[in-house]
Amino acid sequence: MKKIALSSLSLALIGAAGVAHAQSSVTLYGIIDTSITYVNHADGGKNQWSVSNSNSGDLSGTRWGLKGQEDLGGGLAAIFQLENGFDPGNGKLGQGSREFGRQAFVGLQSNQFGTVTLGRQYDPLIDLVQGITADNYFGSVFATAGDVDNYDNSFRVNNAIKYTSPTYAGFQVEALYALGGVAGKTSSGQTWSFAAAYNNGPIGVAAGYLLTDNANSAARTTWTSTGSAAVSSTSDGTFDGPVNSGYATAKSIGIARVAAQYTLGAFTFGAGYSNAQYKADGFSAFHTTEKYNTGQGFLNYQATPALLLGLGYSYTKSSGDTSATYHQVSAGADYNLSKRTDVYLVGAWQHASGDTGDGTGGKVAAQASVGSYGYAGTSNQTLVSLGLRHKF
Repeated sequence: MKKIALSSLSLALIGAAGVAHAQSSVTLYGIIDTSITYVNHADGGKNQWSVSNSNSGDLSGTRWGLKGQEDLGGGLAAIFQLENGFDPGNGKLGQGSREFGRQAFVGLQSNQFGTVTLGRQYDPLIDLVQGITADNYFGSVFATAGDVDNYDNSFRVNNAIKYTSPTYAGFQVEALYALGGVAGKTSSGQTWSFAAAYNNGPIGVAAGYLLTDNANSAARTTWTSTGSAAVSSTSDGTFDGPVNSGYATAKSIGIARVAAQYTLGAFTFGAGYSNAQYKADGFSAFHTTEKYNTGQGFLNYQATPALLLGLGYSYTKSSGDTSATYHQVSAGADYNLSKRTDVYLVGAWQHASGDTGDGTGGKVAAQASVGSYGYAGTSNQTLVSLGLRHKF
């Protein structure tokens, strides 16, 4: 998630289903984030002005949700979370028109042994690694070109069983396995992931790996971040635009990520690396594994208690099926009007060179496409957003 803030609406519930006087709470929360956005070289080189119309948001994805817990005694609690993403520009549902497309899970939480949850969830790389990247502070405009490594959490995982450990001396681990549900083929369509993090004082370090499989099928459909999941796949895809859309018929996607940050007074320094591999099989429209190696760095400055400034750089190099290079420079400023409302100005410039897959086995010139917005451009693209975010 991107900087979620929750304000509680606690309800004292008396015994239900034969359990008397159990302590329970339900929280209603949400974020509305929208902006006026200018894109240079969008849609075949044309310039574009718009009110941001994506539930992915700029700093945070627009959402509302319910979360709650019931104390079962002995340090054990039942928990749940339902979270809906929507487009504030027109009110439409996000994540492929799912009612609770952002999250929908139930589980058990133990103070001593950790938490097990079942349902549609974020993977461990998002939970433990993303929080110490620039995306945590300034969102989509700092994301990897095309979000090829799910840096901006373009997808969630269905049918997932996830374990999250308690935090011991700053150290925490998390693991996820999602059942593909293909009869006779246990591994077909599955997703699995694990990550570990260490956060202690000014230091934060995290790393993890994710592998999501697509079923072997001549009827394979296109993975998309908007929710048109592949046949029997447990994950949505990361195909936000022209950077990696030519590899939407991949047999599997493997993502390894590592990140670190250090806070020194008003300054926060961060760096990260990822390797994403889109593997082919006989049903793919390409034939050689496409690899994306990305290195990123950022510097934030807390100029005042209310004003945060940030600067970032991202370098992505593809190899294997084709070869393309993406350089992106990002900048942002976020000003808090109150604890719940802020205004921001963010922008990025990206340059692309080389070639990439066209989705039919051929090659086309690489197009710049800032972050995870998905606007198809020319070899260069600039995007600037002036936005307002309110949390409730």
